[in-house]
Amino acid sequence: MPRIDLIETTLLDIPTIRGHVLSMTTMTAQSVVLVRVRFDDGSEGIGEGTSIGGLSYGGESAESIKLAIDHYIGPALMGHDGNDINGAIGIIERTVRGNPIARCAVEIALWDGLGRRLGVPVAQLFGGAVRPAMPVAWTLASGNSTTDIAEAEAMIEARRHNIFKLKIGKRDLKSDIAHVGAICAAVGDRASIRVDVNQAWDLATARRGVAMLEEIGVELAEQPVRAEFLRDLKALTDTSRLSIMADEVLQGPIDAMRVAANRSADVFAVKIGQSGGLRRGSEVIAIGQAAGLGLYGGTMLEAGVSTAAALQLFSTVETLHWGTELFGPLLLKDEILAEPIRYADFCVHLPQGPGIGVALDPDKVRFYRRDRGATLAPTGS
Repeated sequence: MPRIDLIETTLLDIPTIRGHVLSMTTMTAQSVVLVRVRFDDGSEGIGEGTSIGGLSYGGESAESIKLAIDHYIGPALMGHDGNDINGAIGIIERTVRGNPIARCAVEIALWDGLGRRLGVPVAQLFGGAVRPAMPVAWTLASGNSTTDIAEAEAMIEARRHNIFKLKIGKRDLKSDIAHVGAICAAVGDRASIRVDVNQAWDLATARRGVAMLEEIGVELAEQPVRAEFLRDLKALTDTSRLSIMADEVLQGPIDAMRVAANRSADVFAVKIGQSGGLRRGSEVIAIGQAAGLGLYGGTMLEAGVSTAAALQLFSTVETLHWGTELFGPLLLKDEILAEPIRYADFCVHLPQGPGIGVALDPDKVRFYRRDRGATLAPTGS
């Protein structure tokens, strides 16, 4: 049996193509934690942990992800059977509380290593892919209506995206509605428009905002209220004709059960990092399916490694009612994969090959690493 004999992390800082405006911060770069797990039979696997906007968004930052892996998760897994991923998940969850992105990053590398050893894609380990490509949204988040309209028009013309999510909540409600309305009017019925409020509204504002969004043609509103206020999310879901999507409230299957139990949302935004890994992400999906909720493949604005891993999981889901937003690599100014994930015909395409189906570009990793010292060796494709 292949034993784990090395878990190595490397921190990268990659600029974004433009400022990405959220309700709590504006991102001009993305910090990515790459993970390499080596096994004593010579095989390897790669993983990634990435958060949105650091600690302004949630409880993890790139620095905390690296620390949790280097000082807690990594030492706990040394010598463990690399084929026993369920056992490894148990060890990780007993070793650290919370830290779902850190746990996910290591788990991705374990699945990647197993898939490579078996010569099969990770999707096969979750029952097999039922789709080679998935609809993919693009987030319009410059904060400027003219810029966002031009960006949307270019995406539609290139047949790259015809689903657009707008980040709102940073400005006053009237300004946000005017901004969204301008984009809805510009694209008309050529695209689906959704909004993500990132928990910025209280219930009273959310009720007014959701009603106004419905009037201008928006189809879905993501996490309008704070994650801890589940009653407010349910109140909004119960009274709105606009579909309400749970995001930040979903920190794994236990939260998914809470949301599904009294239908506090219409849709689950499932994120493998936020769920704590592919295994727990698959459980969130199963709960959503059992409750009859819509499903959406969410992103933490990850680079190519975690995006590829998410695609492996979501390719096995029979019905993705709302598509995906796995566009993270496209937001970055540069690509760290040897062969980029393909985006075409309004879809993101499942990488082919064993494991998660991608390999790193070692030169790009060297260039963007925060510490320019030791080099993360590449893994084979």
